[in-house]
Amino acid sequence: MTQIQQSIDVDVPVSTAYNQWTQFESFPQFMSGVESITQTDDTHLHWVTDIAGIEREFDAEITEQHPDERVAWASTNGEAKHAGVVTFHRLDDAKSRVMVQIDWEPSGVVEKVGSAVNLDEHRVKGDLENFKEFIESRGHESGAWRGDVPAGG
Repeated sequence: MTQIQQSIDVDVPVSTAYNQWTQFESFPQFMSGVESITQTDDTHLHWVTDIAGIEREFDAEITEQHPDERVAWASTNGEAKHAGVVTFHRLDDAKSRVMVQIDWEPSGVVEKVGSAVNLDEHRVKGDLENFKEFIESRGHESGAWRGDVPAGG
């Protein structure tokens, strides 16, 4: 299992960063390799990715979600085995920190080599930089879901 941890400070209030992150279908606008995400209900997502020519489809479930604090997920099927959490931290009224932790199981030679040379960590860092540019250039979120999903529930 590989673990990736990255964070970035964004010049928007914590609620703006959190609200935008809950708009999963917007991820292709700032995440490289994500072709599409379809949210099928409050806690289930269908992902389509193309990373380094490897196309994958899988489902994921939101396992915990608390407004302005955290969103956790785990894959539920498909070849992509991963889980993670994104936490949101208020730095001041207009600035917040977004922290990402992802645990995933590389499969196949390309993914194992990429993980060994930290390409996956660089990709997450780049995606966070893209998120920062995306949300700061907008100045506001494109939507929000303020529901609460308790852990284990």
